[in-house]
Amino acid sequence: MTDVCSDTGKSSWPELVGINGEVAAKIIESENPKVRVSIVEEGMMVTQEIRCDRVRVWVDKNGIVKDIPSIR
Repeated sequence: MTDVCSDTGKSSWPELVGINGEVAAKIIESENPKVRVSIVEEGMMVTQEIRCDRVRVWVDKNGIVKDIPSIR
């Protein structure tokens, strides 16, 4: 990702896997104000383009983070 997106600040949050998605989104926004955070439920269709200002927080049906949130 660093090849495509430079100077993005913190770009990955592995420590947030397993916590509530809303809480994770607030943490990401506070640690990197350069990104927009979206909470996405597993199985939802999303676009595939790389955006240096976007972090998707993938959650299960209970709202728990299932994948490492990162800039993509």
